[in-house]
Amino acid sequence: MKERIGEIIEAGTSEYTAQCYELYRIPPLGSLVKTKSGGTEIIGVVCNAATTGLEPGRKPLARGKDETSEEGIYQSSPQLLKLLKSEFGVLVAGFRQADKTYQYLPPQPARIHSFVYPCEPEEVKEFSRSLAFLNILLNTRLPVAIEELAAASLRQMSLVNDDPHSFLVSAGKELAGLLGNEYNRLRTILGRLQG
Repeated sequence: MKERIGEIIEAGTSEYTAQCYELYRIPPLGSLVKTKSGGTEIIGVVCNAATTGLEPGRKPLARGKDETSEEGIYQSSPQLLKLLKSEFGVLVAGFRQADKTYQYLPPQPARIHSFVYPCEPEEVKEFSRSLAFLNILLNTRLPVAIEELAAASLRQMSLVNDDPHSFLVSAGKELAGLLGNEYNRLRTILGRLQG
């Protein structure tokens, strides 16, 4: 199993927030991550991210006026690594239980302080054999454009598929069925899939 990248600090049935152990070590938008909750492995899509100050309401100050590089800021002020945090939000897209994968919400939410890991390429490939999770993704309310998230997720999945083009064509057909008469949303997503 890959090294854990964060820990859940807020959890609900359909989404959770994780804090990264290392500043700026945020998984890519649309990538699949997993966490364990009892005997259930909860699989989700990274849907947003932010780096902020540890103290609510207190914004970091600009410090680079006399520095020649961004790295210089952290070298001259090493305490910044302890005063900032990187977090990412995850939309729950399915779960794995007893060696079977389901693409709908799990019976229980993830637990606070559960570890979060990136999914291995084989796990992403297995999860992407079905595109039923797109229904969850397209019908959620998040502080990010759903079309952007859907396209980012499909692009990430295509990277590990044996035939990325065929995978994206299948995804486009699935999206066309799900979005029906919502031509502008469909066009936006399909436009983002072309790379």
